[in-house]
Amino acid sequence: MSIHTTTRTRLTVAARAGALLSVGLLALAGCATTTPSAGSTPSTSASAADTSGAAVTISDAWVKAADSGMSAAFGTLHNDSKTDITLVSATSPASSMLQLHETVADASGAMVMKEKSGGFVIPAGGDFVLQPGGNHIMLMDLTAPLKAGEDATFTLTFSDGSTTEFSAPVKDYSGANENYQGGDMQMSPTPSTTPSH
Repeated sequence: MSIHTTTRTRLTVAARAGALLSVGLLALAGCATTTPSAGSTPSTSASAADTSGAAVTISDAWVKAADSGMSAAFGTLHNDSKTDITLVSATSPASSMLQLHETVADASGAMVMKEKSGGFVIPAGGDFVLQPGGNHIMLMDLTAPLKAGEDATFTLTFSDGSTTEFSAPVKDYSGANENYQGGDMQMSPTPSTTPSH
């Protein structure tokens, strides 16, 4: 065997080994975790779980001023997504106990507040209104007086576990006088207008 043939054989073997090594490295690289590029959308369950909190905004939010006891938060929840979103709970440093309430007529025709079973469903691409005499977020045990001109902060939690936060100004309002009587919440008649801003 000539020197040229031996050298050529060694070069061919080296080239094949290099090619196999390159293929192996590419295969391993395909298994590695990569960071999505700026324009790509990650398909992880974490990003899906964040959808509701990111899709819901609140406008015209406000809270009824109160020295102690109970108060309520109002506003319009908007759902920017293409699916219904369910609000299941709310928390706030302003109160140790919050509930999502609806107002319905009892057997005698009196308007009675009760906790909304299953939470509030915000329709896809639509609004859900929180207002005096209707659906609202009830602050049932204030931790300090809510004085007009201050702000109260809230965290809303949705059925997928995601959350969103908002702040609402505290306003004087003579309606929405909540009373706790015999285990039932009752609301006195309220005007249909919200307080001036």
